[in-house]
Amino acid sequence: MLRVNLPKICILTGSAVAGWAQLAPPAREIPLYPGVAPGSENWNYPERAAGTAERPQAQNIVRPVLLYYPAEKADAVGTAMIVAPGGGFRTLMMSYEGVDVARRLNRMGVDAFVLKYRTIYVDPDAPPAEAGRGPAATGPQAGQNLREMAGADGQQAVRLLRRRAAEFRLLPNRIGIIGYSAGGAVVLSTVYGAADGRPDFAVPIYAAGASSNPPPEGAPPLFIAVAADDQAVGYQGSIDLFGAWRKAGLPVELHVFQTGQHGFGKKGGGADHYLDRVEEWLRLNGWLTKASN
Repeated sequence: MLRVNLPKICILTGSAVAGWAQLAPPAREIPLYPGVAPGSENWNYPERAAGTAERPQAQNIVRPVLLYYPAEKADAVGTAMIVAPGGGFRTLMMSYEGVDVARRLNRMGVDAFVLKYRTIYVDPDAPPAEAGRGPAATGPQAGQNLREMAGADGQQAVRLLRRRAAEFRLLPNRIGIIGYSAGGAVVLSTVYGAADGRPDFAVPIYAAGASSNPPPEGAPPLFIAVAADDQAVGYQGSIDLFGAWRKAGLPVELHVFQTGQHGFGKKGGGADHYLDRVEEWLRLNGWLTKASN
């Protein structure tokens, strides 16, 4: 079983609100489901802001949504990327693994959709529980596997964008997803899941749960990145994932940066510029070629 070291979460008021204010607002908020998300019928608590002004977070996600960040119309190439922040399934890192990534994708001409998937309930009056290891034992989510539910939200996001591609001026065969840590596990849930919820390309970054499991038939191309000094999920799972795709003869690219640690927070190496490498890969595969009208 994969073990992930989770950061301590600091619940804030004024500074957290200030952090959220620094994030570029989305053009739209798009619910993933027409009503209550399946399995969340008894979740009656509010979403919470957390983190710091520099790294705002979202917790207790009950209503999963996509935050729509469109590229400039003149630059848009018809490609979409779902962005799944990490946070150990207990919180979502909304800046450097969310909105910041979306804005960088916009500069490539890619329409970005930050995914707020459902997370494990965080009770401020109780000690933090381990996350991502199966059903919740107590509280409003007792008996529910939040990792599976988060993965289902990722699959639903792919289905929604493919079904509504014309509305967003997207090509239905250019729906990709990028995710970080726990968000990387959400990415892998879409990749290994049912074909109708599978993306056309996927970018797991220091992904939790990466392994040598063989890809399903019709699996998409992958871009994988991790740091050799990742202290949370390590690098071997990403290497094994790369090997599984190579063994199956599927397109795949792997970057193991010398330094960067988990979250690519340790600066001074190639991990600082990983999105430049992602852009090169997208261009190589034609996903940044402007769609003809």
